[in-house]
Amino acid sequence: MPTNSKIKSILICHEDSTFDVEGLSRWLASFSELKGIVILRERNDRKFKRIKREIGRSGLRFLDVLAFRLYYKLFSSRADAKWETGLIERLSSLYPLTPGVPVLVTHSPNSTEAEAFIRGMQSDIVIARCKVILNKRIFSLPMAGTFVMHPGICPEYRNAHGCFWALANGEDDKIGMTLLKVDEGVDTGPIYAYYSYAYDAASESHFKIQTRVVSENLESVAAKLSQIVSGEAEPIDVTGRESGTWGHPWLTKFLAMKLRARRRLQWTQSA
Repeated sequence: MPTNSKIKSILICHEDSTFDVEGLSRWLASFSELKGIVILRERNDRKFKRIKREIGRSGLRFLDVLAFRLYYKLFSSRADAKWETGLIERLSSLYPLTPGVPVLVTHSPNSTEAEAFIRGMQSDIVIARCKVILNKRIFSLPMAGTFVMHPGICPEYRNAHGCFWALANGEDDKIGMTLLKVDEGVDTGPIYAYYSYAYDAASESHFKIQTRVVSENLESVAAKLSQIVSGEAEPIDVTGRESGTWGHPWLTKFLAMKLRARRRLQWTQSA
């Protein structure tokens, strides 16, 4: 990368992810030249396909998934939304966004208009914050590659809700975020770094934890991305480690996880 030049970046994210649209866009613009934002406004058929895949993965356990979603909506979503608003306000004050960044609204990151938009920006990196598997003709467009900030430690916790499942499985050392380069698999690309923070499994929701593993480490991620673009960073060797794909949270696993975390907290306080 030429001396004193900024990384050129693009953000891909979903329309309903305020943290990405309002927060991560500002962060990207703080250390790179944010060339554009691709905002995904998904069609209903895409959402139905995602539900169908989850049913195929979970079988009758899909009822457990639905039960968790209902529980979360009733007991946690309002508090998390309030917390997220405060987080975005802090990020907005910390990282002011320069007006005039081009925005493309499209139904898919693999659409022809998304391809033309990304190709025209000639970026060094793309940060993909989406639930859609990117086509090679898309993720290969940026000079240094397309990267994801995956909430989960890979390769053990690939696909969805890695932090939740690590907590549910009692693997405290696997609760964090993975910075990896996109390839044709599902979170199977080269891994460049892991990040975490001092989470509280007893009181913090899965949403808060998977958001904070990202938000608490933004400066470190920015530094690593700069090293990647300049050719100074090498992937981490994960040869021989187990690899697993995970789906949406189950209520039964959630309740068992919370009970275990609270018992541990009580034991610690009484010791």
